[in-house]
Amino acid sequence: MAGLASGPGDSGMLLGVAGQGSPDRRPDRGSGALRSTLIAFISTVVFFIVVGTLIVNAEGWPSVQRSFLDGRVFADSVPLIVTAFWVNVRLFVVAEVLILGFGLLIAVLRSLPGPVLFPVRLLTTVYVDVFRALPGILVIYVIGFGIPGLGFTGTGNEFIYAVLALTLIYSAYVSEVYRAGIDSVHPSQDAAARSLGLSRLQSLRHVVLPQAVRRVVPPLLNDFIGLQKDTVLVSYIGVVEIFRQSQIRQYGTFNFTPYVVTALVFLVFTIPLARLTDVLVARDRKRSAAAAR
Repeated sequence: MAGLASGPGDSGMLLGVAGQGSPDRRPDRGSGALRSTLIAFISTVVFFIVVGTLIVNAEGWPSVQRSFLDGRVFADSVPLIVTAFWVNVRLFVVAEVLILGFGLLIAVLRSLPGPVLFPVRLLTTVYVDVFRALPGILVIYVIGFGIPGLGFTGTGNEFIYAVLALTLIYSAYVSEVYRAGIDSVHPSQDAAARSLGLSRLQSLRHVVLPQAVRRVVPPLLNDFIGLQKDTVLVSYIGVVEIFRQSQIRQYGTFNFTPYVVTALVFLVFTIPLARLTDVLVARDRKRSAAAAR
């Protein structure tokens, strides 16, 4: 029994021995992260090498290379297509400004309470439902060919028809984004503003809308990425933008390389905007998590 007894010194010695061995058993997080990154890099390189080898060794690869990757056609097409892309940029900027304002107006009108304003809420709801249900190309066709058919003087500008069609289509989607932001603001915010003497419109303008707009910036950027891509649809009503210019080049060269140039231009323009959207979404999540603590 005496051999089984242990004093405080023995316990300290055991703890010391255990403590000496613990650092060796701790995983090295730095080396683990480096190993994971290296494995991911190697697997990605191997994957693309395998896919590239299969494509290059395919029987029809020489024909596809001549049709889609002609170096001379590529070099000749870049200046014309990049110049035409500025038409898309103008369409995007003008339509975006109009969509932001008109979409916010629709969202505010749909959120107004009271039975007297029911007709206003009904009309805005019908507008949103109709333009979200119709295919965008159909709306562009109806506006691009329908308005000139009415015979009004001074209505021969395809650019104006394109802006009008894109505004009507995307305002329906953006209004729903705004409305979701408005509904996300707690009713106590509006009640507190009203208790301080602000009217309904003043509370909406100074209290609700600033918070709602700040919360919906990332979703709005996602919608505008789609808007930028959909500007090519207006080529069907005669606007010579990037896609129409690539079609003209394709008809003139009997080669599809101009479409590859167009795709690269959109990638260069759109991917940074998509990454900016991801950064804003991540920052918004961090801010929401910090506020919830």
